[in-house]
Amino acid sequence: MTTHVLLVEDHAFTRDGLRAAINLELDLHVTAEARSGEEALDVLARTQASPQPVQVAVLDIGLPGMDGIQTAAEIGRRYPQVRMVMLTAHDLRDEVLAALASGAHAYCLKSADPDLLLLGIRAAASGSAYLDPQIAHHVLGSIRTPHATSPLTPRETEVLRLIADGQGNRDIAANLGISVSTVKLHVQEILVKLHAADRTQAAVQALRQGLL
Repeated sequence: MTTHVLLVEDHAFTRDGLRAAINLELDLHVTAEARSGEEALDVLARTQASPQPVQVAVLDIGLPGMDGIQTAAEIGRRYPQVRMVMLTAHDLRDEVLAALASGAHAYCLKSADPDLLLLGIRAAASGSAYLDPQIAHHVLGSIRTPHATSPLTPRETEVLRLIADGQGNRDIAANLGISVSTVKLHVQEILVKLHAADRTQAAVQALRQGLL
């Protein structure tokens, strides 16, 4: 059985190399490509009703415009059946934790052996999780150490978590048993405390900072 892969990478040379490595495998095939997060969402909108829907999306974390973390969160919200592999050139703790919080199922380094990326894709496709051995220590460290102190109240954190899930003010109000006006007040406080311009930016910043 072939796993159909969406490759999301803005650098043509890197994308060509990744495509070649993946397509050499009998059980994997790149059936769609995108150069940005926005384009990836357009591609998924077209392909998911086709006879060969994308099963795994391989995302560069440093995409232009909508970055890989935000793209993963949006794919997870719109296409929960699509598994995600995050690919990065950096071994940075905040990026690792933010990527996992955004819904990525595997995290691989571009500098690693290509076989590890293939392992990550197969693990994600099978419903498992995978972390490159070089970055697993970040996750273990986050378990041993407490999260950063949040500027948000517990109720504001609840509201922000529902925002990150893609819910509007009315849905949030119904879920929490509060008025829409109260939700709007909480949202305004969240934006101020996180220095965010809008709801999406607030959710992304919270994911990056490990507040959700």
